[in-house]
Amino acid sequence: MSANELPLNLTELLFVRQRISSEVIETPLWANDFMSREFGAQIFFKLENLQRTGSFKLRGASNKINRLLAGGKKIRGVVAASAGNHAQGLARAAMAAGLQATVVMPVSAPLTKIESCKTLGAEVILSGNTLEDAKQVADVLATERQLEFVHPYDDWDVIAGQGGVGLEIFDALPEVGTVIVPLGGGGLISGIALAIKLQRPATRIIGVQTATIAPFRNFLVDGSLETVTPGAHTIADGIKVKAPGKLTRQVIARYVDEIVVVDDNAIAEAMVTMLERTRTIGEGAGVVGLAALMKRLVVPREGESVAVVVSGGNADMSLVGRSIDYGLASSGRLMSLVVTMPDSPGHLAALLGTVAEHGINVQHVEHRRGELHVPVGMTQVILQIETRDFAHQDELLEHFARQGLAAHSLLGSGAPEGLV
Repeated sequence: MSANELPLNLTELLFVRQRISSEVIETPLWANDFMSREFGAQIFFKLENLQRTGSFKLRGASNKINRLLAGGKKIRGVVAASAGNHAQGLARAAMAAGLQATVVMPVSAPLTKIESCKTLGAEVILSGNTLEDAKQVADVLATERQLEFVHPYDDWDVIAGQGGVGLEIFDALPEVGTVIVPLGGGGLISGIALAIKLQRPATRIIGVQTATIAPFRNFLVDGSLETVTPGAHTIADGIKVKAPGKLTRQVIARYVDEIVVVDDNAIAEAMVTMLERTRTIGEGAGVVGLAALMKRLVVPREGESVAVVVSGGNADMSLVGRSIDYGLASSGRLMSLVVTMPDSPGHLAALLGTVAEHGINVQHVEHRRGELHVPVGMTQVILQIETRDFAHQDELLEHFARQGLAAHSLLGSGAPEGLV
């Protein structure tokens, strides 16, 4: 193989797709009328959150295990390091093949993913604070127990398995103009880029990373990889990858057209939009493509077909609840309003009446009086209210100002800064 050649071609990708067809499902490519009208393009969601195990990772893991078994080598078992989705995919693929899977996960891995791996028969070992820490332990186990290490993204067999997502998109939408893909280590975008670019080179392939963990941020500009700040956090744990793959870099450099980044604010909003528009759950990493579209970081050409890959739906339920509230607040639909008013009968009823007149629902009411920052004879009322948007909130604040009431949002003006 020359320096300019890659070991995967369209024939191989098609063969792999057929080989693992009994182990994975062809997920829906769902047209979304609301988003299409908003962007003046045909917007489709590729719902890999509906894949068995809840993410695309099953594809690559299934192909890797098939290749290992096809080689005739006696396999004692497989081991992997993963934040969750690769672990679940490997656990299910190993169970189907009659192999024992061991998965090493960071101690911060979501409980839902840990329990899912155990349910699928895998031995789960929690170790380290990062995926890189977990990989060190997995490497030791591979040697000590003579297990086959299955990399989550930097493996041609894994990349070929993920290519099935791209093949399915192209089969259903051969005129696809842009494909927006979550980008962590690069396995998914590499497989999709190969599957589509080898058939339609004009299609744009756009990768999306998180703002805090974006080693590929400038890769297509100058070939550099950005060092991730220690302790960097994101709610998109599935693409919280600090060390991109060497193999995936080769594909990305050749076939990916653009890389953009989104913050957790945008990701939380996209999680809410997924629930509202598809009635399905997208985890943080799974919806970064939608977040990039919503924030106009990716601008569709007029009338073109755009596929947004929703890579997974294995969200921690506690985080889903917080993300929903956060997403609603950051889009102007949830507000914590502070009003300072006379502490005498009738004023609270008048306040709530004014809120009702503006078509606003009150979720929660809290009184504060007798505190140093509240003047004597006054009370501070905190209302959590549901509004249409930020303009609706401003309308209410302006009304209070005309009445001479001191009122402000706990978030200030505009969207909040970060998810806690």
